[in-house]
Amino acid sequence: MRDDYQQLVDEITAVLRAPATLENRDFALIAFGAQDSEDRDDTEEPALDPVRTRSILQRRSTAAVRAWFEAFGIARAQAPLRIPPDPAAGVFMGRICLPVRHRGVVHGYVWLLDDGHLSDLELGGPTGAPDPRLARAMETADRIGALLAAEARAGEELGELLRDVLTGPPAGRDAARAGLRTALRGAGDGPLALVAVVPWTPGTGEDADHPGLPHLPSIVAACALPGTASTGAGLATLVRLRAATALDPARTTAEQLLRSPRATTGSLDGVQPRAAAGVSAPRRGLEELPAAWQEALDAARAAHADTRLGPVAEWSAIGPYRLLAALPELPPDAAVRPLLAPAHAELARTAETFLDCAGQAGRTAARLGIHRQTLYYRLSRVRQLTGLDLDAGEDRLLLHMTLKAARLGPPRR
Repeated sequence: MRDDYQQLVDEITAVLRAPATLENRDFALIAFGAQDSEDRDDTEEPALDPVRTRSILQRRSTAAVRAWFEAFGIARAQAPLRIPPDPAAGVFMGRICLPVRHRGVVHGYVWLLDDGHLSDLELGGPTGAPDPRLARAMETADRIGALLAAEARAGEELGELLRDVLTGPPAGRDAARAGLRTALRGAGDGPLALVAVVPWTPGTGEDADHPGLPHLPSIVAACALPGTASTGAGLATLVRLRAATALDPARTTAEQLLRSPRATTGSLDGVQPRAAAGVSAPRRGLEELPAAWQEALDAARAAHADTRLGPVAEWSAIGPYRLLAALPELPPDAAVRPLLAPAHAELARTAETFLDCAGQAGRTAARLGIHRQTLYYRLSRVRQLTGLDLDAGEDRLLLHMTLKAARLGPPRR
């Protein structure tokens, strides 16, 4: 399928003698064409556009670039349109945008860099026909739209099956698992891993069933899943691994997903919360996918809670959070509850750091950047507030686990 897109983009590049770039509707790169060296004098340096270069290198455009281009109405455009350069926005060269649509739905965009040689290209409109070269390019864009639509339909069907396997009613999971196994063919035998990205903003309207995934070859199925008011929706992606002992493809997928503009969600105060990703342990076959999904969610939750683990955390590497994430939501222990009040946040951080450092005062003071006498004073205040003896192993364990559980926050089930 990737070769099909590349061939079609090369056709457009050749017809219009301009480097074309194909992105999906979430501005994830699919294919790009190179400038034909025959079009240039040997002494002429090719013009570089930072936005296009960054898109090719990072495989997607940034949220700011996406918002800038969408302000020109490209998502609603039914015909090619010109976008002028704007050096202040980092867009040093103008563009012609060919909307890639199928049956009225936009599935992506073909971008043509215009260094001036396309300025006389007639786009057409109510009073005139487009340039024949552009008409040919739009016919090719229509073929791309049909391919993207077919791929989206197949992805949605796989996503529905994956959603039913992970969170559907128990009575229907066997049928969903069988359907997913049939659709995936040999890929369903594994090794596989699940990646959870939280939060993830799903589409709306005509885009509602489209999770907004970049074109990553390691993803075999994906679906958006609802969340709670505090956690937001999440994205589940089933990733094919090269070996049962190597999670590199899953980590790479998670890192690329976190660069998506959908890896954030709005909140009541307008703040964009940090997205995090979790990676499950490897699995063979599809029978243990619900357990793998919970592992991925727990790892993402730990990555949110502890920045040392994130932004991508593997379930096998989250330490005590594996145990804490499996526990039901409980109120904090009565002895530690006073320490969790906002007014005592600095004392709680000091106690947690002290316990993380195995009770070594020198390491704790160095990590916090405070004098030892300040540390000893704070620890004495912790003892007064909680009544716990920080020299007693069980009291230390109670305090440490309660502080870690408070950091972890409520479960996302």
